Order: sequence, then C-alpha cells, then structure tokens
Amino acid sequence: MKVIILAGGFGSRISEYTKLIPKPMVKILKVPIIVRIINHYIKYGFNEFIIAAGYKSNIIKDYFKKNLRNINVTVINTGKKTMTGGRIKKLSKHLKHTFMLTYGDGLSNVNLKKLFKQNKKQKKLVTVTAVRPPARFGELKIKGTNVYKFKEKVPMTEGWINGGFFVMEPEFIKFIKSDKSILEQQPLEKACKLGKLTAFKHHGFWQCMDTKRDRDHLEKIIKKINF
Repeated sequence: MKVIILAGGFGSRISEYTKLIPKPMVKILKVPIIVRIINHYIKYGFNEFIIAAGYKSNIIKDYFKKNLRNINVTVINTGKKTMTGGRIKKLSKHLKHTFMLTYGDGLSNVNLKKLFKQNKKQKKLVTVTAVRPPARFGELKIKGTNVYKFKEKVPMTEGWINGGFFVMEPEFIKFIKSDKSILEQQPLEKACKLGKLTAFKHHGFWQCMDTKRDRDHLEKIIKKINF
C-alpha cells in the first residue's frame, strides 16, 4: 500500500533551517524528520512511499538517491505553490487503491495497523487520526468514531484535533478541485458533511514541528521515549 507524505511547503515559520533545506529534511537528533516518519510506517509493514515535494525538492530527491534501503521511495515535485489538497490531486494517477497519507513535519507513535483496520471497518472515504495537543490547531468534533464537524484552526472546545495520519480511498480525490485546494478545508469538510469521515482516536505521543521551539521540544521527547 502506498504512503503519501506531503513535503512541499515553504516552512516559513522555521526559517532558521528552511532557508537552506526543506522542512521535512530538518533533523531531529541527527535524523531528518521525514526519515523518522518513514521508519514509523516501515515498523508497521508499509514500504512504498511517494513524497509530494515542492520547495527545494531537489534536496529531498538527492537525499533518497543516496540513502535508499529495501524500501520504495519516489519523490515527485508537485509544485512550489501547490496547496495540500492539490498535491494529492497531482498524484491521482498513482492512487488507484486505498492509501495512507501524512504530513512531513509531525511524529507520532500512532498504531498504523489499527488506523487502517478502522478505515476498512467503518467503510468511509477518509479516516483521520484525532489527537489532543495544544489549542492552536484545527478542531474535530467526534461522536463515537464518526466526525460530525471538521474545522481547521479554530479555538478548541472539546480537545480533539487533526493529527495528520490519514487513510484515504481514491474516491476522495474527487472532492479536491484544483492545485489551490487546501486539504483541511473544502475537501475534508465536504467528506464530513456527507458522513464519509471517521476518526481514529490516538491517546499516545504526537508532536508536530512548526517552529524551532517545536523542533527542540521534539528532540527532548525523542530522547526520553527512544522513538
């Protein structure tokens, strides 16, 4: 099964690093965060990856040319200014079956097999991992496992937010209109309204890397939990 990693943004909030390298190549304890993400998927038996690159995509391509193991990594330049939804749409010819998707700037010990199994059991178009981090992220409202409201970057009222580890069916791509489509807005909101979005609640470790402070915090966490 293919794993899509969205890795094309400018990473302007962590410009201390991204002036020279793309955000997914920022190192956490000497290992690029995207490699740590890939290693987590490998742990659960996933070994076919498509990296949707954009900003400084050549650096990501060069890295994986030199550092490939027994995994299949394809780096595709999906454009510097393409939005998150648009990057998925540009990969549509590669996505004919169920696929996993995540961002190239977040780490978690989420159980990916259980995430996948829930998607199949619920028979939805999208399963999103719901986590409980700080209040600056988008909000999910959940009843049981069904998501009945998906709203990005609003004040948190019930404590569940988009953790960024998804399972998606190829039919979902029809909800993405263009390169300018932001995954977390119209496409996922539409899936939610149609009852096609389900949540996998994760109570364990999760941390994104938006800023240098986040990156430094991640290093401390990784040291403690040996992730």
